[in-house]
Amino acid sequence: MLKIRVIPCMLFNGLQLVKTVNFEQMRTIGNPIQTARIYNQRNVDELVFIDITASQEKREPAFDLISGIFNECFMPLSVGGGIHNIEEADKLIKIGADKVIFNSEAINNPSFITKVAKKYGSQSVVVSIDVRKQGDKHIVFYERGLKNTGMRAEEWSARVERLGAGEIFLNSIDRDGTQLGYDIDLIKSVSKVVSLPVVACGGAGNVGHVVNAVKVGKADAVSLASLFHYTGLTPRNVKEALYKAGSPVRLM
Repeated sequence: MLKIRVIPCMLFNGLQLVKTVNFEQMRTIGNPIQTARIYNQRNVDELVFIDITASQEKREPAFDLISGIFNECFMPLSVGGGIHNIEEADKLIKIGADKVIFNSEAINNPSFITKVAKKYGSQSVVVSIDVRKQGDKHIVFYERGLKNTGMRAEEWSARVERLGAGEIFLNSIDRDGTQLGYDIDLIKSVSKVVSLPVVACGGAGNVGHVVNAVKVGKADAVSLASLFHYTGLTPRNVKEALYKAGSPVRLM
């Protein structure tokens, strides 16, 4: 059985590490390189690093800053935000990214997923899916939650798997930064329609929320930001809770 991954999520605005609530109320947290250094010392499974304003501002990834992150980290790194063409994906992988994350570009140009997967393998391609609940449906949004695709999360998830994605980074806009718990129904419904790994993100406020995402939602991995920024809990604390609940994790 594959081990459940616990993945800190670092959001930045091209310069500073930030945190949002419902994809709004952007709050500066600190220096991304210093934060990455701390996570490296804590021997985390993986690190997700997303420039949340790059696509909206129509700029390329902040390659210099990202390169500085890579110089501090010796764990697998997934990078997203502002990747609009194969050349930018190439550059990120060449400077150290293990995976590249696509969101807006995947929606605007779905064949881009296939192009990158054919060049680097599906294991290097992550599609980030941002979701709002509307009535009894989970609907996909993009451009930081401002644009509605009209697609259901289950429909888009199944499609990106067919296009060649190797992983889904599933984010609940409604739960983002609230620390009220993951959207378990969302995680469960997407996990049912795909065979690739689903990383749950958005809403974790305590270790019980994480255990619930894995045991009930069937997430293959959990990504967390607010819980690590504001509670004093560490990735090891989360892994220990998962281990006690019977989930396989890497403990060192």
